[in-house]
Amino acid sequence: MNIPLAERLRPKSLDDYLSQQHLVGTHGILSQQLKSGVIPSMIFWGPPGIGKTTLANIIANESERPFYKLSAINSGVKDIREVIDRVKKSGGLFTSKNPILFIDEIHRFSKSQQDSLLEAVEKGWITLIGATTENPSFEVISALLSRCQVYTLNPFSKIDLEALLQRALQKDTLLSKRHIELKETDALLRLSGGDARKLLNIFELLVNSFDDDPIVITNDMVMQKVQDKTVRYDKTGDQHYDIVSAFIKSIRGSDPNAAVYYLARMIEGGEDVKFIARRLLILASEDIGNANPTALVIANNTFQAVSVIGHPESRIILSQCATYLASSPKSNASYNAINKAQQLVKQTGDLSIPLSIRNSPTQLMKELGYGEDYKYAHDYENNFAEHEFMPEELINTTLYNPGNNSREQAQRNYLKSLWKEKYGY
Repeated sequence: MNIPLAERLRPKSLDDYLSQQHLVGTHGILSQQLKSGVIPSMIFWGPPGIGKTTLANIIANESERPFYKLSAINSGVKDIREVIDRVKKSGGLFTSKNPILFIDEIHRFSKSQQDSLLEAVEKGWITLIGATTENPSFEVISALLSRCQVYTLNPFSKIDLEALLQRALQKDTLLSKRHIELKETDALLRLSGGDARKLLNIFELLVNSFDDDPIVITNDMVMQKVQDKTVRYDKTGDQHYDIVSAFIKSIRGSDPNAAVYYLARMIEGGEDVKFIARRLLILASEDIGNANPTALVIANNTFQAVSVIGHPESRIILSQCATYLASSPKSNASYNAINKAQQLVKQTGDLSIPLSIRNSPTQLMKELGYGEDYKYAHDYENNFAEHEFMPEELINTTLYNPGNNSREQAQRNYLKSLWKEKYGY
């Protein structure tokens, strides 16, 4: 049987595991958990090819627990229940070393599929390890997320990837018998996009294209041999980030033609439509904001729609949203305001809130002056009463500066009519 190089080199223990030292190093949280024997349910979050599946296998091996694996691509509620029933029948409920259920690409599970895991995780029948390339906060239901620890796995560094190539040359049963010189590695690393599995697959493809030794790996040779360059649109490589960046900057720069072109590049490359919609949702607030508040409504509806519609029809919805956002007036005033406010909080700490606007649910609080002299805006003309809301140390501090567009100019004029010169409007 022809086992791929990536599988032949798959680490069997933490000692052989490259990278992620923040998790598996001497003082890493996973290392400490394995030593203690207490393994919580967890979600591994990170790009493809960085060892999420391998790490789950290692945890099962080193903790001596039964290991069940499902893929969210081709598994459903029935498969989950079969695993849980098997655990119950095997007596796994009555041991401190409950089985590990590993679910790859858990973000692809629907809400009902994720719901089916809750009881087993809550009661400790299984220890769940989920792997996802998407932000768990968006893709994993809150009830399940609250029962799991989330660990972020970082992309492999150049040093890690070069070490992996050297390991292949030295330890692989097939490559170690050949005379191979890694003279240059930049092209290999660039084509891999930081994906260790892809790197090893390309490397093995290159080596197998030669019948005779010695083999000298250079950048030019790599580019000549790898005719089907897998980075035309690699969802984890530099090209991915470059196209996403170009897409966002085209919309920010009010160029709907370029925006829809880069959108097409992403769609044709197989990008997750929800990833694209999420980026549009962020942009609608960060780069348009109050210059056109409807942009956020459109973007949010787009995210909801593509989540239901899916590929390929979602391309039309994404195109409508991208061109609408690109054609909208722009403002980053809200984005700047929260950045300034957060920086101010870091500098000034927990300043005392004025007594007049504190909550006063008890008699004692009222006696202490909480809520005293508060002016209820709706009791005054134009629903406004001049009042001091900022802590004493920050009186007259301006954080929100409306942008130079018709909507925000109207906001500026309105605020100026209320506050006169207080905030410099």
